[in-house]
This record gives sequence, structure tokens and C-alpha cells, in this order.
Amino acid sequence: MTAAADVVVVGGGVVGMTAALALQARGARVTVLAADDPADTVSTVAAAVWYPSHTDEDPRVLRWAWETRAELGRQAAAGVPGVVERPTRMLLRRPHAGPPWWAPACPDLVAEPAPPPYTGQLRFTAPTVEMTPYLAWLRQRLTAGGGQLLRRRVRRLADAFDTAPTLVNATGLAAGRLAADPAVHPVRGHVVLVANPGLTVSVRDEDDPAGITYVHPRRHDVVLGGTYQPGVAHTAPDPDTAAAIRRRCVALVPELAAAPVRGERIGLRPARHGGPRVEVDPAGPPGGRLVHAYGHGGAGVTLSWGCAAEVAELALGG
Repeated sequence: MTAAADVVVVGGGVVGMTAALALQARGARVTVLAADDPADTVSTVAAAVWYPSHTDEDPRVLRWAWETRAELGRQAAAGVPGVVERPTRMLLRRPHAGPPWWAPACPDLVAEPAPPPYTGQLRFTAPTVEMTPYLAWLRQRLTAGGGQLLRRRVRRLADAFDTAPTLVNATGLAAGRLAADPAVHPVRGHVVLVANPGLTVSVRDEDDPAGITYVHPRRHDVVLGGTYQPGVAHTAPDPDTAAAIRRRCVALVPELAAAPVRGERIGLRPARHGGPRVEVDPAGPPGGRLVHAYGHGGAGVTLSWGCAAEVAELALGG
């Protein structure tokens, strides 16, 4: 079959869509194959706040985070739908041992005292992204640039090479099966959405002994979280967990006490032991090129644009 594109990206979440746009910016004809509409991917469940949560220190990851932070800042200034810069407070329960490894990506980060039970807090500005309008914007940019997004469930990566000679595997959790990678595993995340009573500052307490706790305001609601449950693969509602999340968040930000609940979201973060896999597969097909881009866990938005730039370099030969 004659290839209809230069590169096919398999996966329509934020990692796949940003990779597609980075490829398109370098002149490639791009087709995205997605099992689900981008609006129905796990990316839409994310609180989508720039922060390398549960990501190990690594110079490559720091570069991706820095580049993504800069790009999202430019997008916020340009009025891209869903992207807003917000002040952030990160409360600490352990002695502050100096700036975190990701601090170079946050030029305005400062450490300040905080009342007990906290030992201090970090203040910085971070982009937040409302994923439903943002994914729609990414899709519009793809099609405006001549690319296309097709609804197609890929059973084997080899089957997608009929679309293009170069393939980017951005399939998230499905990469465990499609790339035969046992390091891929789900991490269940649960958030509660409440009406926004006027909050503008994000607050997080990741070391809360009762569970990871964060409050992320958006235009019309507030994302309350959350859970981080490695290996848990179901997305069934859990009223007890939702109630516990709300209690922790109200204790953290009392202004939320009377905020009516708007809903809840449950999704499976596509994590990988050893961190994200972003590389050319030496076992790719003869005459073709296979680039993997999966395993970003809960940091897909945080690493997206930086990772996309590297994917484009790998896919197009540097």
C-alpha cells in the first residue's frame, strides 16, 4: 500500500498529539491513529498541572520538563485555550534540603517558612491545562497544518506501517502489549471536581500521611486529588475514596468546605518502571523506523512538548 504520510503517530493523548505537531513543524506529513477520540483518552482525566510528579531525577527528563514549562508559558501568554499560569504552594513535611532536582525549570521558585505540621513551603508559578479544550486545540492545529486524525485501533504496531514508513508509538498503557514491555503498568488516579469558590492558587501536600493531596483551581471548577495506586487497573467509582479526598482537601483549603461537588474522574496513568521510554527501536522493520514514546505516568503534560521535540528528532533522523 502506498504510504499516505511521512510519519504515523499511534496514540491520540497529549504525548501523541504534541509529538505529531512537533513532527509537522519540521515539515513531515503526519497521520495520527487513535483508538479513541482525544477527548476520551486518559489525558482528559488529568489535573494537568505542570509538575514532574513521581518522576525520578534524570537530565533528559529535566530538559523535557524545562522545555515544556517554557512552551506552556508561551501558550498561556498567547491565550491558547485551557492554558493558564497559576501561583503554586507546595507544602513540605520533611526538612528542606535545598532546591528540588526540577528547580532549574522554575526560575521563580522560592522556599518560605510554613506553620506546623509543615516544615516549609515552595512557591512557584506553574502552567495549568484544562485538557478538554486543550486537546481540541491540538487537534485543530494538526488538521490546519494538513495532518489527519483517524479513529483506528491498532492490534499490532507492524500493521500501522501501511500508513507511513516511520511510526511513533505513543500508546500509553497499551504499549505494554504492543511493544512487549513488562515494565509498563497502570497507576490508578482518582480526582473530585467541585465548583470554584474563587480560588486562584494551586496547593499541594504530597507527603500527607493520609494520601497525596492537591487542590488545583480552574476557570469554573477545582480539581481535588487524589490517589496514586500502582498496579490498580480498575476505574470503578469509589465513594469512600472520593469522600476522603474531599476531607483532605477541605482541611488543606477550608474555603472549599461549601463548594458543591460537580463530579469525579478516575483514570489509569500509563507508568513504566525505569521511566519513560523514548528511543528508536533497533528491532524496527526493514526500511522503516519505529520510535517509542510512552511510560510518562502522571507527568505526560509536564514532559509533553520537550519529549515531542526529541521524538521528532529521532523520527526524522536528527
